[in-house]
Amino acid sequence: MRSRSSRLVRVLRIRPLAVALATAGFSIHIAAAQQVTGTPGSPTTTTTIDGRYIPAPPQKFEGEIGLNALESKPAWPARVVPPKGAPNILLIMTDDVGFGAPSTFGGVIPTPTLDQVAATGLRYTNFHSTALCSPTRAALITGRNHHSVGFGVVSEQSTGFPGYNSIIGNDSATIGRILLENGYRTSWFGKDHNTPVYTASQAGPFDQWPAGMGFEYFYGFVGGDTSQWEPGMLFRNTTAIHPYVGHPGWNLITAMADDAIHWLNQLNDLDPSMPFFCYYVPGGTHAPHHATPEWIQKAHDLHLFDNGWNALRDQIYANQKKLGVIPADAQLTPWPDQLLKKWDTLGPDEKKLFIRQAEVYAAYLMYTDHEIGRVISEVEREGKLDNTLIIYISGDNGASAEGTLNGTPSELLAFNGVDLPVAEQLKFYDVWGSDKTYNHFAVPWAWAFDTPYKWTKQIPSFFGGTRQGMAIAWPGHITDKGGVRWQFHHVIDILPTILEATGIPAPVMVDGVGQKPIEGVSMAYTFDKTNAEAPTRHKTQYFEMFGVQGLYNDGWMLSAVPIRPPWSLFGAAVADPATAYKFELYDVQHDWTQYTDVAAKYPEKVRTMRDLMFGEFAKYQVLPLDASVATRVVAPRPSMAAGRDVFNYSGDPVTGIPTAAAPNLLSTSFTITASIDVPQAGAEGVIVTEGGRFGGYGLYLLKSKPVFTWNLLDLKRVKWQGPSALTPGKHTIEYDFKYDGLGFATLAFNSISGLGRPGTGTLKIDGNVVATQTMEKTIPVIFTIDETFDIGADTGSPIDDQDYQVPFKFTGKIDKLSIAVDRPKLTPEDVQKLKSAEVAAADGK
Repeated sequence: MRSRSSRLVRVLRIRPLAVALATAGFSIHIAAAQQVTGTPGSPTTTTTIDGRYIPAPPQKFEGEIGLNALESKPAWPARVVPPKGAPNILLIMTDDVGFGAPSTFGGVIPTPTLDQVAATGLRYTNFHSTALCSPTRAALITGRNHHSVGFGVVSEQSTGFPGYNSIIGNDSATIGRILLENGYRTSWFGKDHNTPVYTASQAGPFDQWPAGMGFEYFYGFVGGDTSQWEPGMLFRNTTAIHPYVGHPGWNLITAMADDAIHWLNQLNDLDPSMPFFCYYVPGGTHAPHHATPEWIQKAHDLHLFDNGWNALRDQIYANQKKLGVIPADAQLTPWPDQLLKKWDTLGPDEKKLFIRQAEVYAAYLMYTDHEIGRVISEVEREGKLDNTLIIYISGDNGASAEGTLNGTPSELLAFNGVDLPVAEQLKFYDVWGSDKTYNHFAVPWAWAFDTPYKWTKQIPSFFGGTRQGMAIAWPGHITDKGGVRWQFHHVIDILPTILEATGIPAPVMVDGVGQKPIEGVSMAYTFDKTNAEAPTRHKTQYFEMFGVQGLYNDGWMLSAVPIRPPWSLFGAAVADPATAYKFELYDVQHDWTQYTDVAAKYPEKVRTMRDLMFGEFAKYQVLPLDASVATRVVAPRPSMAAGRDVFNYSGDPVTGIPTAAAPNLLSTSFTITASIDVPQAGAEGVIVTEGGRFGGYGLYLLKSKPVFTWNLLDLKRVKWQGPSALTPGKHTIEYDFKYDGLGFATLAFNSISGLGRPGTGTLKIDGNVVATQTMEKTIPVIFTIDETFDIGADTGSPIDDQDYQVPFKFTGKIDKLSIAVDRPKLTPEDVQKLKSAEVAAADGK
C-alpha cells in the first residue's frame, strides 16, 4: 500500500506548463524540431527552445515533490543550447573604410586578415551599408532598416520622430538578444554607436546599452568616435574605465583585441563546447587615425601614396580588374574636377602633408586588420575555426570626407567649420596620428579610397557611400574557396543569414512584445557554389541620409544628386528635400559603377521608381525628410540636462559625465561658482572641466592659484588667473561669462549667425574681480566628441598640457559647485530680422 506521502505526491506534483497555460487561456506553440540530449532532469541535459517566443517559458519540472527530500525526486531544467551544428559566430565590421581601400578589394593597403578570410571563403562585391555609422550598425544588429529602428541618422543628430529618435524599440530584438536566449554566450567589443546620447551617462537607463540589448559582455567605447590613445567614453559593461592612465603607448585597437582574446579563452577554459557570438567592431578606421609609430613607419616604408590620389585611383581600378572584384566592363567614374583638385596642381607643401595623411591612415587600417587577425587566430588556436562563421565587413559606410578639403589635425575643427591652412597643419607633421592629434585626411583621399565609385560616406544614392567589401568564411560549409559573389545585398541581410546558419527562427514575440518582421533576406543561398550566379533574393532597397534619396529595384538604381557635399557641414539646409533633388537613373546590371545616367532615356521609369521609393519611405518610418546637418547636432533632446538652467553639484568627485548630461555652455552666458576649502599645505587640481586637449574649458588650481582656461579647439587658449595663491581656508571662486550673440535660437531660422560670437569672461575670488577679458570668437557648435564633464579630477586628456596631466585630482575639498546658464532670448525684432533673412536666402538674394 502506498504511503500517505506518496499519495500526496500525485496531488502536489506540478502540472506541465502547457496545461497550466492552456487552462489560463493562452495558446501554446511547441517547437516541432526541439532537440533534447540526456535524461530529462539530469544536470547534463540540454535542450533547444522554440525560438519564436523569447524568453522561453519555464520548463516542465520532470521530478517529483513529496513532503520530504527522501521521498522526492530532484530534476534540473535542461540547459538551453542552439540547434545541433549551429556555428560560433564572429561578426566583424571596421569603420569608415571605402570599397577600394583594402587589398582584398583592389586597394594598395595590405589587409592580410581580410585577404585570408576571403581566400578561405567568399568575397562579396555588391554589399551595401546605409552610408553612415550608427544607422548601418542599427540595421546590422536588428535585421531591419535603419529608420525602422530609429536610426535615420547618428544619435548625436537624433530628433523626436520615430525614424530618427535613436531608440531601438522593444519590438526589434537584436541578434545579440536572439542568440543569447538560444544558448549562445554573447559579447560586443569596440564601438557602440547605438546607445542614445541622452542615455549614455552613469544613470542610464541601460536598456539601450549592449547589456540591455542582449550582449552579456561589453568592452568598448560609447559614441561615434574616440581617441584610441585616451578614449574618454570607454566602458567595461556599464562601468567607465581608464586603462591608459600611467601606461604610455597604450592603444585601444590592441587593448580591445587583448580583451576579446581573453573573453574567448576564458569561455573555452570554462566549457569548450559553449557556443559564442562575438560582435567585434573596432573604431578603425574612423577619425582620429591613431596608429602606433611602428605601423606608421611600416606604411611610410611602402611609399604607397607618393604619386597622389589620381594615380592611386588608376592603380586601384587596375587591381580590381585583375582581382575580378568588378566586372571586366566596369568603368572608372570620372574625377570630380568641379569639386576636388587634381594632384598635379598641388604645391610641394600640400603634397608633403597629404602623403603623410594617407600614410597614417594606411597604417591605421593595417594595424586594425592585424589585430582582427589576432582574434581570429585565437579562435583557430582553440580548435574552433572549422565551426565558426566569420563575417568580415570592410567599413560601415564609404570612406569619410569629413576631414575638409585639406584634411585636419583635429576633427573638431572641421565640425566647427574651421579649415586650417596647409602651412598650419604642417606643424603637426611629426606627431600626425599621435595623441597630440585628432587627425583626418583630405577629402580627395576619401574619393580615391571609394574607387571605382562616385562620392563618399554620407551619400546614400551613389555606391561610393554605400558599397562595402565583405568576406564570409565558414570552413567545411563554404567550399567555393576564394569565390566571388555578385548578388545585390544589404546590411539588413546579415541577421537573417546568421539565423539560417544557426537554425534559429526569428522571434515573433520577445518579452511579451510582438516583433516587427525581419526586413532583410538571408544570404545563405550564396554559400553554395551552384548559386554563384543565382539572381539576388534582395529585390528592392531604399536609401536615405540627410534628405538625399535613392532606390535599388531589380537591377535599377534611382539616385538623387547631392546638393550639399558631405564635407560642407555648415551650409544652409535644403528646405524641401522631397522636391529639391535632381534624380539620375542607372541600369546597374550593365553599368556597375553608375557611370551613365539614363534618366532622360527612361523618364517613366524614373517616375515609377520615385513613387515606389516614397512608398518604401512611408513603410519604413523615413518621413519626414530632413536635410539639416549641423543644426541637428544642437537640437534639444530628452537628456538629464534638458530644460534645466541651474546645475548644483555636491562637490564629491564625479567624472565621466557625457556631454549630453552636462550643462551646455556654448553660445550662451553662464556663471560657474565653486565653494572650496584649501588645506594648510595648499591645494591644486581640477575643480570642474569639460573637454580636453582639442577643445573645452577648465577651472582648476595650480599651486593654489585659481585658473580658468578656455581651450579654443587647440588653436588658442585664453586664460583668467588669480594674482596669487589662495590662503588656507574657505574660498569662493566665480567665473562669469557674458555672451554677445543670439545663440542657438537662430538655428530655427536656418541661420548660424547666433553661434560662435564674442563674449567677456570675468574671474572673481571671494567676490573680488581679479581678471577680465573678451574673446572675439567662441566655439560655435561642439568642443568635444569623446571627452567628458568632470568634477574633482580630469579624465581623457588635459585642457592644457602645459598646466597639468590627468587625472590631476583636486587636493582640497569642494564644498559645492553650481553652474547657472542664461541662454539668449530673441526679441520680436530679432525674430523679424531672422525671418526676413531666411526668406531672402531661400529666394537666392
